[in-house]
Amino acid sequence: MFSFRSVRILIAPDKFKGSLSAPAAAEAIARGLRSVWPDAQLDLAPIADGGEGFAGALAATLGAEWVNVASEDAIGRPIAARYAWLADERLAILEMSEASGLHRIASHERVPLRADTFGTGILIAHAVARGAQRILVGLGGSATTDGGAGVARAMGFRFIDHEGRDFPAEPGALPSLAHIVRPGDLALPEISAACDVQNPLLGERGAARVYGPQKGADAADVALLDRALARLADVCAADLGCDHRDVPGSGAAGGLGFGLMTFCGAKIRPGFDMIAETLRLGERIAAADLVITGEGRIDDQTLDGKGPAGVAALARNAGRRVIAFGGAITAAAENSAAFDALIPIADRPLTVAEAMAEADLLLERASRRAAQIIRRA
Repeated sequence: MFSFRSVRILIAPDKFKGSLSAPAAAEAIARGLRSVWPDAQLDLAPIADGGEGFAGALAATLGAEWVNVASEDAIGRPIAARYAWLADERLAILEMSEASGLHRIASHERVPLRADTFGTGILIAHAVARGAQRILVGLGGSATTDGGAGVARAMGFRFIDHEGRDFPAEPGALPSLAHIVRPGDLALPEISAACDVQNPLLGERGAARVYGPQKGADAADVALLDRALARLADVCAADLGCDHRDVPGSGAAGGLGFGLMTFCGAKIRPGFDMIAETLRLGERIAAADLVITGEGRIDDQTLDGKGPAGVAALARNAGRRVIAFGGAITAAAENSAAFDALIPIADRPLTVAEAMAEADLLLERASRRAAQIIRRA
């Protein structure tokens, strides 16, 4: 099937959530392959969607450096945060969850009417001041439902109440919003937001009703937050001359999709498309003889367009075979034609906790077994 001295393999897994980052998964697969195929040419391109792991996957593949920034979490506590920086391209890559993520807030600390994205705005403003020509923002893992008002304040926008006073524009206070004043000296580079949901800002499928309960909002909070976001959209339309409330993805990350479009002129794009373009996945797949991908759970959500399915589609278009490793693989995935082979990484009966604890070694062993089978073919 292959010449063992010249075979070229692209390794492009997503994260194995809770156990392995995408770069760590790619390294584990590579170790397994090298143990059988020491002369194989391996090209590691860990991938991600727009959520947690977005910046890490791109930074690992592009060789970006990390920039540390003093920021704050969604409830205003000081934190050390970071974003990836590619100096040659003046490209900044960040995740909103790095500063404003739910993972930073314990369940008993969640205050959905206060939580905002100001900390994410600090990261964006820092990248702008550093001279970024492009900024990529991964949306996902949010602790907030503020429509991006926190980001706007960090960028210098002023929020005015009905008494003519500046106020902090916490989400619970947004129904009192009367005007928004744009900073006169705002100059921003091209900003793109990676988003893998289609929710609008408001209504039954909007940011508050769909995602608010995950962030600690009860029924009364959800109703108030939806009214708050509606008021924010109304004032933005009146004072800033744009209305993005119905754009698919505007409800992502508690309405940060709306906020980035409105206050930063950002474009929202599917996370995998952005990853594929930035990493030149199409070209790298075309140059490979075999493509390997995977993630922690391969199921119907994977088939609906998550990273491994995107990799598989690109491989199909290039006429390349694609193998996927999974911690768990559902019947729906097994019955699909998306992948040439699906390989579970467990090699013996394990509890979920045991499998997650041993994921690195299990993935390496699964990769070794796959290479041995291919070698014998």
